[in-house]
Order: sequence, then C-alpha cells, then structure tokens
Amino acid sequence: MALKIDDLDPDGVLITINWETMDVGWSFFIPCLDVEKAQLQLKEVEKLKNWKFKTQTCVENKKLGLRVWRTM
Repeated sequence: MALKIDDLDPDGVLITINWETMDVGWSFFIPCLDVEKAQLQLKEVEKLKNWKFKTQTCVENKKLGLRVWRTM
C-alpha cells in the first residue's frame, strides 16, 4: 500500500492516523524502534496541518515507541 502524505512509517510498517478526528489534548502511541525517524515524520505532519505535537519516548505494553500529544 502506498503512503499518503500524512501517513507514518518509522520502521517501514505503515501507520495511518485518523487526523481528522484528533482534537487538541488527545494522544496516541506509535510503537517503533526508530523514534527519531517517527519524530521527523511528525514534524512534517505539523507543517502540513499547522499543528504542534509534544512527544515522549516510552515503553507501553512492553513495546518501545513514542507517545504523541496534539498541543495545538
């Protein structure tokens, strides 16, 4: 499947976020090993949507990844 402009794939696995329903204050978790690449991809989404995100590297359910909050 081809990536859409706002899809993520930090480890080569397609991650599709339903951006249209995401309000300020909501968060989601991206399970990934390459958290730096995920952060770079999120910066591109920030530019596209004129949004801001706060991120934190963490382990959830024994999986490394990135917790992302929409702040604006």
